[in-house]
Amino acid sequence: MSKILIVAEHLNGKLNSSTARCVACAAAIGAQSVDVLVLSDAPEAIAAEAAQIAGVSRVRTVANAANAHAIAQVLAPQVAKVAADGYTHVLAPSTTFGKDLLPCVAALLDVAQVSDVMAVDDAHTFKRPIYAGNAIVTVTAPSDRTVVATVRTASWPPAAGGGSATVEAVAVEGVTLPTHTSFVELQQGKSDRPDLQSARKVVSGGRALGSADAFKIIYSLADRMGAAVGASRAAVDAGYVPNELQVGQTGKIIAPDLYVAIGISGAIQHLTGIKDAGTIVAINKDAEAPIFEIADYGLVGDLFTILPELEKAL
Repeated sequence: MSKILIVAEHLNGKLNSSTARCVACAAAIGAQSVDVLVLSDAPEAIAAEAAQIAGVSRVRTVANAANAHAIAQVLAPQVAKVAADGYTHVLAPSTTFGKDLLPCVAALLDVAQVSDVMAVDDAHTFKRPIYAGNAIVTVTAPSDRTVVATVRTASWPPAAGGGSATVEAVAVEGVTLPTHTSFVELQQGKSDRPDLQSARKVVSGGRALGSADAFKIIYSLADRMGAAVGASRAAVDAGYVPNELQVGQTGKIIAPDLYVAIGISGAIQHLTGIKDAGTIVAINKDAEAPIFEIADYGLVGDLFTILPELEKAL
């Protein structure tokens, strides 16, 4: 049976919901036990959140001042040390955090990483997307080595709450932490709107908006709906919105219950980021736009006429 270690993602003392999605993936693997590892300078509150996730056997914490900020090169030796304690799998979300950290862990454990796990066939066989999501490949990891894998969070629902896992501190004595990489500052966008990665409703705008000023119509509709705001790469490249709002292959992969694409043509790179959405609504004046091929509901027309009417109706 598998013994799985999940590296918790957190920020500002709060656990990221991606950790619960990794627990769902671990359940599909058929884990005998699922442990969550919290590395922080003050892990207590984060560990308490992780302990409430159903399916978690125990939460292990490493308290170290060096872990105040998520620096992959600093965290990786500690993760590798804990992983050596009989774990068959090491998982982390396929977010910026996981994509940065797990390659370092895999290198230290001398194994090849499996990326973007979207489905599980068995404990060592997984499915992952390739070619911008146009194809799904089945990969098999060696059964006699530790499996290090990132989990495509959009493909997994978060595990339920109501858990009561035990919390214990773990020592990582003898681990030398590198000093060649250090934290300088964190720059991030601030918004009162829901987080794009975990929002249940998302309203996205594309290049058809024409300007940053015109993009305000997207913000207005999103606020009326209580939705997060996203954008196509074309809108980001044009400077209408900051790049943290980009949805797609080179942006954020999301799976909201409702995705409203406004003035977005539907390039394959964008569709890769939304293919797991529950319901997709498209508004575009081009009736032949590719976005209509995957939309559940489509409305052909001028967005500058339609959106004020839609917001009024709401």
